[in-house]
Amino acid sequence: MSSMIATRDAYGETLAELGGEDPRIVVLDADLSGSTKTGVFAKKFPERFFNMGIAEANMVGTAAGLAAVGKVPFVSTFAIFAVGRAWEQVRQSVAYPKANVKIVATHGGVTVGEDGGSHQSVEDVAIMRAVPNMTVIVPADGVETKAAIRAVAAYKGPVYVRLGRNKVPTIFPADYRFEIGKGTELVAGTDLTFVTTGLMTAQAVAAAEQLKKEGVSARVVHIGTVKPLDQEIIVKAARETGAIVTAEEHSIVGGLGSAVAEVLAEQCPVPLKRVGVNDRFGTSGKAEELLKYFGLTAENLVETGRELLARK
Repeated sequence: MSSMIATRDAYGETLAELGGEDPRIVVLDADLSGSTKTGVFAKKFPERFFNMGIAEANMVGTAAGLAAVGKVPFVSTFAIFAVGRAWEQVRQSVAYPKANVKIVATHGGVTVGEDGGSHQSVEDVAIMRAVPNMTVIVPADGVETKAAIRAVAAYKGPVYVRLGRNKVPTIFPADYRFEIGKGTELVAGTDLTFVTTGLMTAQAVAAAEQLKKEGVSARVVHIGTVKPLDQEIIVKAARETGAIVTAEEHSIVGGLGSAVAEVLAEQCPVPLKRVGVNDRFGTSGKAEELLKYFGLTAENLVETGRELLARK
């Protein structure tokens, strides 16, 4: 693990690059372009950038219209607003007609920090997962974000990408290839598997290193696309290691943990423990403190791994 970059920063850079490569790309923001980093695109291509004001539903409806005439709209605001205030438009105007709209939401999860529970979206992945035709992507670092945004621009259809506010460690090599719907085995292991997404993947890699010192061989499988889920890599891990710990900066209800539980229940039941926000709202605090408070740490993953091994 080397440099630290926020996934929202990687998004801003990549979006500006893509703007130069594809004139069909347009960007819409709900008065948060400084925070979502779409401002980088706005400076470069002002005629293709639309600040829709604090009117998220209108923004999504407008994006659907732009998609209908052949544009490739990227829509950005905080996750809580993209999924909350605009949900009906996302469902009716984007997902239902399979409009080619890319909803890239920043400030997902509890690491939003001091803004507190009202602004910490812990249910967005669950909501978007439930919407038919919607692809759901949660990158782990800056490298994966750049590759994912490129893949999303090339893909035809509705996509929801969840990004974070804070800097996260870089875990993927510069030449990493992102493929929609494919998981990645980051660490080989035989005793148990961490199946993770978003910023929790770096924590799982650290947890696997710690467990290795204790003689436990932990596999780490990163899921960049929560929907469609790479069932094959999960079932293979369950068969080969016999125990799964999921980890996400999201509620354990309806997110990655639920998605993995569904697959295991139907195809390969093994002991499973879900690490995430335990069906409650966030709270105000510094990002690092909140990760500790909610047990979203390598230490908690190590402990959970040990508990699970006792159940095998």
